[in-house]
Amino acid sequence: MEAKIEMLDLAVLVAYLVGIVALGCWVGVRHRQEGSQSKEYFLAGGRLRWPVIGLALFSTNISTIHLVALAQEGYLNGLLFGNFELMAGFTLVLLALFFAPFYVRSRVATLPDFLEKRYSRASRDWLAVVSIVSAIFIHIGFTLYTAALVMHGLLGIPKDYIVWTIVAIAGLTGLYTVIGGLIAVVTTEAIQTIVLLAGSFCVAFFAYRASGGWSGIEETLRANGELVKLTMLRTPQEPGGLPWYGVLLGYPVIGIWYWCTDQTIVQRVLGAKSEDHARVGALFAGYIKILPVFILVLPGLMCYVMVRQGAFGGLEPARSEDAYSFMIEHIMPIGLRGVVAAALLAAAMSTVSGALNSVATLFSYDLFRRWFPSMPEQRLVTVGRIVTLASMIVAVSWSPFVSQFQSIFGMMATMICYIAPPITATFLLGVFWKGASSKGSIVTLTGGFVLGVCAFVISLSGQENMALLRPLHDGLLHLLGGGSFAHVLVDMHWMVASFWLCVLCAAIHIVVSVATPEPLTEEKAALVWRNPLDALTSPGWRGLGNYKVLAAGLLAVLVVIYTLLA
Repeated sequence: MEAKIEMLDLAVLVAYLVGIVALGCWVGVRHRQEGSQSKEYFLAGGRLRWPVIGLALFSTNISTIHLVALAQEGYLNGLLFGNFELMAGFTLVLLALFFAPFYVRSRVATLPDFLEKRYSRASRDWLAVVSIVSAIFIHIGFTLYTAALVMHGLLGIPKDYIVWTIVAIAGLTGLYTVIGGLIAVVTTEAIQTIVLLAGSFCVAFFAYRASGGWSGIEETLRANGELVKLTMLRTPQEPGGLPWYGVLLGYPVIGIWYWCTDQTIVQRVLGAKSEDHARVGALFAGYIKILPVFILVLPGLMCYVMVRQGAFGGLEPARSEDAYSFMIEHIMPIGLRGVVAAALLAAAMSTVSGALNSVATLFSYDLFRRWFPSMPEQRLVTVGRIVTLASMIVAVSWSPFVSQFQSIFGMMATMICYIAPPITATFLLGVFWKGASSKGSIVTLTGGFVLGVCAFVISLSGQENMALLRPLHDGLLHLLGGGSFAHVLVDMHWMVASFWLCVLCAAIHIVVSVATPEPLTEEKAALVWRNPLDALTSPGWRGLGNYKVLAAGLLAVLVVIYTLLA
């Protein structure tokens, strides 16, 4: 299925591209200051305010993978995968209350830098390398391919030219990222969030109207015996393949890694003007993260409902991943299709620019400065620009291989589930337990990574399209006796596996730390909560802008939504 947009839509899309690239370049040049070039380039001079932080967090998170995959999951499974959006609110509360204060107070440039202050240089080096690899191959590589795939559908670009589409998107995004650094990234991300939300709201509005509203959706699903698609927490026997206990156990592990310890996301918080701006910005992002359930997942379900209602004259998406572009073609008026196309590009460019800037920051501060500690500020910025360009080239080269995966979103989520556990365990213990030692940290990070890779390979071996790894799957079952316990262990759901890996990593950390205790220096003690309630001792701003009020309100809204949609 190839959706074509009209000249008016194309004009809107081109105007957006020219405008956003020009804005990013202009802002970057305008805010460059002599004498503080590296701080200005990598951390926006430490003067980001809460609205920009919140919008940038959301924009970096939502990529074309989310737009396409969440609509696809809505089409197939209803609201179920909206859990990945709503649960983010809980982990953003953790970022705001417990992690952001230490990040801002320690004035670190990167999260590996934070690990060195809390643990050791070895932990810093390990996290820096893993963060760079994950940013290039997960954040950038997956996003570029899905963006090119969407442009293929919207503009009718032949699939033979997908690689050139990837190059074009990467080139435009890399241009203002190289020139402007973080201030250009977050400024464009703020605009891109508005464009993204506007386009998504347009699709949701027209889909809601065309499907007959909530009553029409309920009536159609009830007639087909599929009311379960309107629920978010399901039993293992219900369709969707995501049981409620998998969400409750597994999401905190990957959520804490993603929202609280991943440089690509948290770099916006590191550039905050103050602790209160960091906290309120994170909570603002938590409120915005409620929206994707209703403007990204629900439209996919509404597309399914409209197909069942015969709204498209017997037509339906050729593939479930075409649900979003199918709706754009059939229900969006000319002119607004260009807005939605711009929103799709905004989702891709914001994620790519954020990841590119984080890679440059990680390499420059955590690796290069170690080799050349006396490097002048301006030279460090030059290194960052070169690394940005090199990262873009590597990501563009890798991106076409993403097409080999049967489910892009599923593969990305699965990879994260096996990367996250050791990092989540190390940060949680480091912030909440004064006994966590540097040896416990590095053993957990390296050992947990090896365990995660092994578990990931085992999970792949059980998939039907992984014929080469199938003997490994069958051999493990035979080695473990082939009983029900063996099947549970080998075929464990990836979300549940992430939880148990995190528990194992935490146990390793605790055992090694107890066996190798070390004195807690004054600097390290300042990065550990003596009591979790100490996180609430800061008075914050007065009135509704107080972080405690905002956090309580966000938690209350999330509980209400889950109560209504459980």
